[in-house]
Amino acid sequence: MKPTLVRPSGTERTFSEGELIVTKTDPRGVITYANDVFLRISALTEEEAVGQPHSVIRHPDMPRAVFKLLWDTLKAEKEIFAYVVNLAADGAHYWVFAHVTPSYDSAGRVIGYHSNRRVPSRTAISAAEELYGVLRAAERRHDRTPDAVAAGEQALTRILAERGRTYDELVWDLA
Repeated sequence: MKPTLVRPSGTERTFSEGELIVTKTDPRGVITYANDVFLRISALTEEEAVGQPHSVIRHPDMPRAVFKLLWDTLKAEKEIFAYVVNLAADGAHYWVFAHVTPSYDSAGRVIGYHSNRRVPSRTAISAAEELYGVLRAAERRHDRTPDAVAAGEQALTRILAERGRTYDELVWDLA
């Protein structure tokens, strides 16, 4: 797929509560499998999705600090749950409640990642939008990506401390 800069259209896309979006990636986050629900919601064909970095659906409103937390957690060989807003190839956006886990070979080595995504509640989306707005504001104060990510991480750490919650507890509080 040719790299393009998709601009958010402001149109929200949803999927039914009985559906699961499923993707698998290699250890670098390159898509190796995408189910029909992912393809439909992301407005990508299988040929456009497989072989692309999962970031092909990254929405610019998604805080970088949350993705750093996701990758740090996965590299520690732990599962993570997160609310994520994604950007479809046609500019629509869609919210998911993601569960991402490492996949292992028979020798116990990480060979990739498996992600299942469900429809989040409207209440959870509203709370995630509010939290992510604070993180984005912290990140936008910096021109350099590493500084922006660090600022987002600091904002998230402060919010978690103020609420007396871990990230996992915060996520499940929203569910």
